[in-house]
Amino acid sequence: MRSTARAPSARVVARRAIGGRRGTDARRARTEASAPATSGASSTSADSEREFNAYIKGVNAKIERALDASVPVHYPERLSESMRYSLLAGGKRIRPALCLAACELVGGDMETAMPTACALEMIHTMSLIHDDLPSMDNDDFRRGKPTNHKVYGEEMAILAGDALLSHAFEYIGRETKGASAEKVLRVIVDVGKCVGSEGLVGGQVVDIMSEGAGPENVTVDTLKYIHAHKTGALLEVSVTAGAILGGASEEQIGKLERYAQNIGLAFQVVDDILDCTASSEELGKTAGKDVAVGKTTYPSLVGMEESKRIAADLISKAKAELEGFDPVKVRPLIGLADYIQNRKN
Repeated sequence: MRSTARAPSARVVARRAIGGRRGTDARRARTEASAPATSGASSTSADSEREFNAYIKGVNAKIERALDASVPVHYPERLSESMRYSLLAGGKRIRPALCLAACELVGGDMETAMPTACALEMIHTMSLIHDDLPSMDNDDFRRGKPTNHKVYGEEMAILAGDALLSHAFEYIGRETKGASAEKVLRVIVDVGKCVGSEGLVGGQVVDIMSEGAGPENVTVDTLKYIHAHKTGALLEVSVTAGAILGGASEEQIGKLERYAQNIGLAFQVVDDILDCTASSEELGKTAGKDVAVGKTTYPSLVGMEESKRIAADLISKAKAELEGFDPVKVRPLIGLADYIQNRKN
């Protein structure tokens, strides 16, 4: 059994705390009354999710072309083929779509954010390759296909993940056009922070330390830390990086940061729920792994119904942060929030 984790200090947890305003005000109601029926609070969850799916379908073709071009086959071919195998294996491309939507929301050009969008998917893919390794979660399937190490071997999978990570930063710096060097540097710094010990890696470490520790040693605050860093940090920087490159004000960046923090935690709460309720076929990966390895999850800690309530509350807070943005351009972000709450895989 791996070592027992202690809950992070209150100061650390508070720094990542999920905030947000509740409800809507009269001004928003008046704005949305004149907007199409699918925007803001006047839309149903199903309406906004359909709109998000339509947005994703439209933008994903551009993302797939850009990803294909971002990692060409080169010598040694075995390495680049391994990188491309996982990078181009499909998926919903939520992180690049978030980046592009945030850029357009604040008046930027999608093409300016595309290199960063691709880089974020490279980093996400690296995290999946490494997470599936026998020394980590030891999974055989990802997105319905054999995991990278099952096809190319453990050594190549590790190196492919390493190569994707380093290539991501090179790609942002070399390929970003239409944004100042200051903005590009800020994005590179933010992305680096979200991946390292204060982000994805830090969350993964606490997750490993918490495995098998039991609910008496892993608190809700510990679980929030794991999810906010392991999953939420990359979702958060996807939104803020797009906004920075699009020319957002600091106030807008702050609102979008809080939106992303809420949907990031909600995403993982729903993931915990699905691990208990969905089949391996529905998930495209092995179901029930969390229980099998003794991971503490929201359902195991607070119960299924309370987990669903927490997810719904986080989604509500996320949407509240979108008040004041263009009611049409903000639809993809509203739709994503609804998608996360209602997703099946």
